[in-house]
Formats: sequence, structure tokens, C-alpha cells
Amino acid sequence: MKILVAGKGGVGKTTISALLAYILADKGYNILTLDTDSVPNLAQSLGIPFEKALEIVPLSRNDKLAEERTGARPGEGWGILFSLTPKVDDLADEYGITIKPNLKLVVIGSIEQSKEGCLCPAIALARAFLIHVLLSEKDIVIVDSEAGAEVFGRGLAEKFDLMVCVAEPTLKSLMIARKLIEMGKQLSISNILLVINKVHDFLKASQHYAKVFSDSTPYHIVSFDKSVISVDNEGKGVDAIPKDSPIYKDVDSLAKKILSVKKRSKVG
Repeated sequence: MKILVAGKGGVGKTTISALLAYILADKGYNILTLDTDSVPNLAQSLGIPFEKALEIVPLSRNDKLAEERTGARPGEGWGILFSLTPKVDDLADEYGITIKPNLKLVVIGSIEQSKEGCLCPAIALARAFLIHVLLSEKDIVIVDSEAGAEVFGRGLAEKFDLMVCVAEPTLKSLMIARKLIEMGKQLSISNILLVINKVHDFLKASQHYAKVFSDSTPYHIVSFDKSVISVDNEGKGVDAIPKDSPIYKDVDSLAKKILSVKKRSKVG
């Protein structure tokens, strides 16, 4: 199952992605998480120490690897020839970071913009790897995306089984989420779920949802939880969040909904 976690910046999609990954891994699934943000920070949310996270070089910025796999070094100038189909089937094993035996992270970085402002060898390598993963992985892949969903245009978005769109419980944030969800539908993502995050007042969040969404888009509410801030300030990952905390319980419930989608998709 391939899950795209989308949303505008600051809504908590990386926290949701990381917590989902841990919870699903604890349920026995093999989880591969991919960070495709231009400013990747999923590593820290998964518990990798800040100093080590800073040392991670995203695939889309790994010039040495790009030269090795595509035949050209990024930055060599316009008109260079390089392979758009580089060997990528071993990258998850070679560059993946093992968080726990059945949970791995690969930091891809942005797959759209390079330092030259065009498709360069490193971006080509990152995109080829992402496509390979979306076509080949058999268990659960969670992609923490760049803000917005347009980066996964046609040719990528339809490879996802589920889009989880994260929003805050405000009318403005929900309006943005509605646009992203409409985009996801246009890109033929078969299942879409809205997650309203950081909620203090469940009734008010539901009322805001009803004002913005006139269709039957399913939604799930995740409570505001101070433990997220505490854990983050201590430099710890989401695995340090107590299992009896509101956010853990809410995301565990979200994981169960996702697994029901996985089961229906398998049956279908």
C-alpha cells in the first residue's frame, strides 16, 4: 500500500507520517518512509538525533551518487546527456536508514527543483527511485510530501492507494485542504482521507468541516497534544510520545482506518 501524506506547511504532516509509521510497524507491517520535502525533517521525527539528521544527504542532492548512476555530474551545464533510467533498485538498502527492523527511512528531498532550475541528474535519480518504490514495494510505503500535492503530477500520483491530507481546524486551513483533495482526485488517487490535526474542540472542528466540505470526503480528527511539543523540544522522536496520550490514541485509530482501506483494496 502506498500512502501520500500531503498538506500545507505547518499542519503537522511530518508528525502524522512518523507516528503512523511507528504504529503500523508495531502492528507488524514492514514500513518504508520516504521524505520528499525540500527541507526534510522526517528523520528527526522518527528519532534520529539532530546532529546525525543534519548529516543525511538527500538523494536529490547527492551529486556523487547521481554521477555514478546517471553518467553526468549535476552542475555541468546545459545540454549534458545523462540517463533518465538509472539503476535504483539497490538504493533503499544502501541509503535507507533502519529505524527498527521493520521500519526504514530514505530521504529523497525535492523531486521538482534543482539548483540549476531544471531537471538535472540528481533529480532524475531521485524521481527514478521514487517511481521504482511506488511500483515495486509490496507492504506499506508512507511518503511525507512537500507542501501541496502538485509535485506528484500525473505519472506519480496514480501510483498511490491513499492520500492523507492533513489540515488544522481552521476555515482557512480546511479550504486549502479542499483544494489539495480536489487535486488528488484529479490525479486519480483512489482513496482520500482528510485528517484534521491539532484539535482542541471536536464539535467546532466538525462544524468547520461541514462549512467547507459539501461532499462526503471522509475525515478523522486528531487531538492537540502538548506531548508532541515536549518531545520535539527534547530532540526526541515520536516514539517517545506516551501510548496513552491523546494523539497516539487518535493516530492509532487513524491507522486502523488505513488498514481497512488496505484490506478493501486487496479484496478489490
